[in-house]
Amino acid sequence: MLVVAGVAPDLDYASYLGGAAAFLRFDRTLLHSAVGAAATACIVAGAFVAVVRVFPTKRAPSPHGHAPKLQTALGVCCIGVLAHLALDLVSGVGVNLLWPFRTHWFGLSLAANLDPWILVLLIAGILLPELFRLVSEEIGERKKGVRGRTGAIVALLLLIAYVVARADLYSNAMSLLMTREYHGRAPLTAGAFPSATTPFDWRGVVSTDNTLEESEVSLAPGVEFDSDRSLTHYKPQDSPVLDTGLRTEAAKRFLSYARFPLATVDRLEDGYRFELRDLRFAPGDNSANNIIVRIDFDSTMQINGRQFRFASQAD
Repeated sequence: MLVVAGVAPDLDYASYLGGAAAFLRFDRTLLHSAVGAAATACIVAGAFVAVVRVFPTKRAPSPHGHAPKLQTALGVCCIGVLAHLALDLVSGVGVNLLWPFRTHWFGLSLAANLDPWILVLLIAGILLPELFRLVSEEIGERKKGVRGRTGAIVALLLLIAYVVARADLYSNAMSLLMTREYHGRAPLTAGAFPSATTPFDWRGVVSTDNTLEESEVSLAPGVEFDSDRSLTHYKPQDSPVLDTGLRTEAAKRFLSYARFPLATVDRLEDGYRFELRDLRFAPGDNSANNIIVRIDFDSTMQINGRQFRFASQAD
């Protein structure tokens, strides 16, 4: 029950099959919201109780002999779902907890979406106790008690310590980003995004009056942060195309999701192209969460077409 409930919220990833617009609307919203998570826990718990009642184990003297109580099953499933949401809140793009009543993304970028260090901790918490058990049995020593309990407790404590350490590193990275100037420009807001390979490397994005600055931040001992080496993206100047594009429903939906939106306006043969992307995703990031919105206008500023696209599929 714990495992199924723990992975069930990611079923909303199936919205990827419906294209970028459906993915933006439902991923990390439908089953990651407070309402969706509660419904998921109830459905999984009810399904397990029903299955055990219909198909009792061989040891069960009656159809109800080993069926878990619904309250117990619900408690286990709630732990699984909440653990999933907690990890998503500190990694990746966050979750839309208030959906469908309000569109607001919650989360901190403390760890990568698929953090190898978290995986190592969890796998070690499962495998090392089994290894120690085999060694103990080999030398004839048998221990009583619940198998794996100590390993699970140690792994969870180490996981909490890892997230706390990541939070401290995130705070240091943000402090560096907000206390520097970028080619003579003062920062207004900033974001620090973790590397999957090492906790000491972060990718910084800083917004100034008229630019967005990308920079690499290393918190390794002895490494100095040089803000003047940042990559500069100039914000577009005001124009009728920009104003009209930002007022469209597609752009508003994207802006509720994006952390560091960057707009571009290009002249086409028969009109204009307005495009929005989110600079929190590094260039070349092919993850499904890296989405762009594109709107084409004709020469009279009428919309010819609008579409959400995965950045990995954009031409």
